[in-house]
Amino acid sequence: MYRFKTALSLSAGFAALVSFNPALAQSANDQAASEGDDSNVIIVTARRQDELLAEVPASITVFTAETLERTGIEQADEFVQLTAGVTIVSGTAEAGDTQINIRGINGARDAESSVALVVDGILKTNTAQLNQDQGTLRQIEILKGPQGALYGRNAAAGAIVIQTLKPGDELEGGVRLSAAEDNTYKASAYVSAPIGDSAGVVLSGSYNTTDGFYRNSFLDNRKVVDDQETWSVDGRFVAELGPDTEVDVKARYADLSGASINFNAAFHLPNFAATNPAFFEDVNDHPFNYYSNIRPTNEQQTFEASVKLTHEFDFATLTAWALYADVDQALTADGTSADFARYTFPGATQASIDASNNCFGSTAALTGFPVNQPGFIGTSPVPFIFDPANGSTFGPYSPTTCDGTQFQIREQTDISAEVRLASNGDGPLGWQIGGYFLNIDRDVGVSLGADLGQGVIRELFNDPNSANPTSQLFADNFNTNVYAVFGSLDYEVADNFDIGLALRYDIEDREVSSQVPLATDPITGTPINPGQAFGAIPDQSETFKQLQPKLSLRYGLTDDINFYANWGIGFKSGGFNNQGSAAIVDQNFNQFIGTNVLINDIFRKETSSAFEAGFKGSVANGRITFDLAGYYTDVDDMQFFEFFVGGFGLLRVVSNIDEVELYGLEFNANAEIVEGWDIFGAVNVTESEIKANASRPNTVGNKSPYTADYTINIGTQVVAPIANDFDLVMRADYRITGPTWFHSVQNNTSPTLFSGLLPGSALALPAFVGDADYSITEREAFGVLDLRFGLEGDNWNITAFADNLLNRKYLNEVIPAIEFGGSFLSPGNLRRFGVEVGYKF
Repeated sequence: MYRFKTALSLSAGFAALVSFNPALAQSANDQAASEGDDSNVIIVTARRQDELLAEVPASITVFTAETLERTGIEQADEFVQLTAGVTIVSGTAEAGDTQINIRGINGARDAESSVALVVDGILKTNTAQLNQDQGTLRQIEILKGPQGALYGRNAAAGAIVIQTLKPGDELEGGVRLSAAEDNTYKASAYVSAPIGDSAGVVLSGSYNTTDGFYRNSFLDNRKVVDDQETWSVDGRFVAELGPDTEVDVKARYADLSGASINFNAAFHLPNFAATNPAFFEDVNDHPFNYYSNIRPTNEQQTFEASVKLTHEFDFATLTAWALYADVDQALTADGTSADFARYTFPGATQASIDASNNCFGSTAALTGFPVNQPGFIGTSPVPFIFDPANGSTFGPYSPTTCDGTQFQIREQTDISAEVRLASNGDGPLGWQIGGYFLNIDRDVGVSLGADLGQGVIRELFNDPNSANPTSQLFADNFNTNVYAVFGSLDYEVADNFDIGLALRYDIEDREVSSQVPLATDPITGTPINPGQAFGAIPDQSETFKQLQPKLSLRYGLTDDINFYANWGIGFKSGGFNNQGSAAIVDQNFNQFIGTNVLINDIFRKETSSAFEAGFKGSVANGRITFDLAGYYTDVDDMQFFEFFVGGFGLLRVVSNIDEVELYGLEFNANAEIVEGWDIFGAVNVTESEIKANASRPNTVGNKSPYTADYTINIGTQVVAPIANDFDLVMRADYRITGPTWFHSVQNNTSPTLFSGLLPGSALALPAFVGDADYSITEREAFGVLDLRFGLEGDNWNITAFADNLLNRKYLNEVIPAIEFGGSFLSPGNLRRFGVEVGYKF
């Protein structure tokens, strides 16, 4: 509470100076039409209707076409950094691995997103699409707070609404090229052309490639840690079928290849620190080094096609659309099992003997190879607690074969459709009503294999006689059907007073079927999936339902200042972990080391009740615009990602935190100092507290995971004419992200697998010596400064840029593996200089 009051004082003082919305002073483009000659008036569609930004009863950040161009924004991780109260983790494990946090509500990895993604009026459902290029961008709107009444499932935290270029009456096009350090190159182009008098087409494409910031010291310093290559093509055809009917057809294909699992590990075992301080390492002090013997790979292919039909009746507009999307992802990487000796000792099968021989042989060959402290490679792969003289401490992703391998897939096909009828009259009452259907067919698999020195076979199940025999397998098919009906009423009580009510009811039928064959792990002799201890894993099904209301009001205090308030319910469907997850956690942790961790094969739905109230408007004849909001959210059964590591390999699950309380304050503003010079900034402060958590009872009182204590944005933009036909354009954006915990376990201690192993080890130490202390896993506050400087003409620009100009080293993500005794760490982007050129016609 003290920090909250301090931050409120800071934000109030900062507000007096001026704060931030990067779009409020930017003029709208043709698709976000302006009103009259006022270039500061912005039209938004976030509530499924055209509205003035200043009159929408909710917090919205808008990036117009001009802002997008002058900031170089192309993807979600770029515009999120310019938005108060919003943070993102993206691409740490794989390209489609994106979690966006808005005001404390996070999208848990392996669960559904908490943020709806709407592109040209069509709702997308795959979380892998959140950080993809979406075509030729023309406007982005970030709507905060629960939007379930408008968009249904997975809009508990908010919505991202994107508009792309729509073909017009004239031929136009453009190209943008950039080159930067680390062999980083980007190219994008588009062309829009009319076809006759009533149709048009837009074609666009993009290509990006980079070597990344880091190198693998074991694989000859190759650029295989965070390298990536992507390309995409988009097409859009729009035609008038009559004076009142329009059809909008879109298709898109994208391909990505690169690296995966960009993680190091840090230990948090204070009782070992006397022998080596690195056993108790603050995550913020970790030096990143990579040396896995397996080249990590990541592939993603996306295809989607949609059609939208709009017909104007005299009294209403009918909109109907259908979307088909197919996103296939796969990754290969080194494993994490070396320190738990899964592949160290020979068993009864030839596969286990071969795995052991390779483990011992590669360890002997690499004795003394430099790895991150406190790791060391001895002459023997036996864990050092059992062989203090010759043993090893590897950490995950070592250069030996003792880690094993991993192969993961996530393949999703979804078909969705919506029909909506909305009023189009000028009267005081506006309304809409509609229905929605979605089918998701998703295959998810995680396969761990023995590393026999011959690489990874890209199959979920490899027989014991293969070059990469499967040792553990989770593989499930998930099928989901969603049915929803929705409606809303908006009534203009007076010229300065509007009220609104929206309702949506979702029914989500989910089924899961295990795809794991009945087989024995050739390494341990146990079932290849622990859930098969009593035979085949049975199919399961569950239905999740939720009514999502939303109330809103706007009251015009003056012609330029509005008061607004809204309340709504957010909803994320429950679902299924890979079957057998609960058995692994119970056997390896609760029964072995006496923890009290509750994981279920079915995780519960998440619901939230959120209230927001604030003021927005302009003063000084429109030269200063602002938005001040306070909010309170109560979350039941918050979905949270957990990562477990042990002798069984690795395990990814979703748990539930029973109740979390969130509240905060946010202020955004923009000031035009003189014509052509704007300054802007924003402050968001979020307080959070876990009120109940049966999954980990000792975490009550801790903060909401993945939630920054505060965010601060400060920036300025100068557009100065230096000749008759071109301007000097300079822009600086500085983002400070406050301290962040990434797990419900924070200033807590916990027994680990080492606690269970030490009493029987050669060290014969009591169990408590292996306990971990997670007080050093909070990411510290950090600031990133981006700078752009260049020349801009009517149809061209040349711009030099510096991303993270001050080269601030920070953590992108921390994933504590509580019972492992450490955390998995992924670094943020380093400094990168580059130049960009663009041309439009």
